[in-house]
Amino acid sequence: MNAFVHVAREAAIAAAAASDRRWRENKPLSSVDGMTIGVKDIIETEDMPTGQGSPMWEGSQTRRDAASVQALREAGAVILGKTVTTEFAATEPLMPVRNPHDTTRTAGGSSSGSAAAVGAGIVPAALGTQVIGSTLRPASFCGCVGFKPTFGALNRSGSFDHLSQSCLGILAATPEDAWTVASAIVRRVGGDPGHPGLDGPILAPTARAPRRLAVLQTAGWTKASAAAQAAFAAARERLVRLGIAVEDRRADPDLEGFENTIAEAVAVSFRIFDWELRWPLGSYVRHKGLSEALRRRAASAQTLTLDDYRQALRRRQEIRAQHAWVSARYDAMLTLGATGAAPVGLSWTGDPVFNIPASLLGVPAISLPLLADEGMPLGLQLIGRANEDADLMATAAWVWQSYPSD
Repeated sequence: MNAFVHVAREAAIAAAAASDRRWRENKPLSSVDGMTIGVKDIIETEDMPTGQGSPMWEGSQTRRDAASVQALREAGAVILGKTVTTEFAATEPLMPVRNPHDTTRTAGGSSSGSAAAVGAGIVPAALGTQVIGSTLRPASFCGCVGFKPTFGALNRSGSFDHLSQSCLGILAATPEDAWTVASAIVRRVGGDPGHPGLDGPILAPTARAPRRLAVLQTAGWTKASAAAQAAFAAARERLVRLGIAVEDRRADPDLEGFENTIAEAVAVSFRIFDWELRWPLGSYVRHKGLSEALRRRAASAQTLTLDDYRQALRRRQEIRAQHAWVSARYDAMLTLGATGAAPVGLSWTGDPVFNIPASLLGVPAISLPLLADEGMPLGLQLIGRANEDADLMATAAWVWQSYPSD
């Protein structure tokens, strides 16, 4: 599958043995003591290179752990290796990751190695990141849980992911695993500097049935496959049968207004993204190792002005304020995790249109592998409110438990 670019075999075996001893002595360091975890290869590790998916950085080693990796080691987790990412966690898959459910298909965007490793059952959890859709979409394609917390909720120091929508994410086998890993990180290194960090219990919040959910179609609905739309409709009907009020734009004029606004998410996000990539792309373009895709992104950045960027930031804040107002009356918003099954072929990582809204909003989102399209996994995505990650996880846990265990 090309899920891993480096495996710390001997160090992982030693860490696992140490964890065994602690459990035998009834002295585990945390609830993730002994859990085997993969780390996306834009996140620094003291004992392994951090190549960022680029030949320009191949073999580069900073000799330190990122905050998240440091926290997990302190908690006793076993860091198995570095998972493959796209070039600088952007769009170009220079070492394409194959989908564990069908190796002729992509595993998704820049956290593809982490999602494939979890989806294949190699590890129960792995670290990813998301600025556009790189945690939620690979999770949807690979059949695992993808948790993108509130912006700044998990400390991303030591991750080569500096953009203003970038967020450390967790790929995991279950919602409980995702929360437990996130909790282990935040309790040791907090959130991003200046942010309060993920708030909630050490272990996963107790499942709680939502009372009212909002359907959020976004600009992605017209791009979704017929089978994906049908799977979502069936999931909605299932929730209604279970007694949950599920409303859409036809029933709520304010939700209709927000649907029209959030349709701008792609354009606004990429305008912000392109400006913020003036560094380091402005220096990388002088090197032969940069792909043509990122050279075009660098050229696009040069067409923008500071006023363009400021206008995009203002628009993002307006959209966030509108979401906060509309979402206050719902427990969560419900949408697809991707437009459909993972595309066949390895040169394109799929359309992130369903994932960009949560990134632009800076709010928590979780993709649950509960749907299917073309016999492949498809995520059901729930989007919450900023800094209310525990509430979203409680809702997600209830939805997860409402489906048959098989």
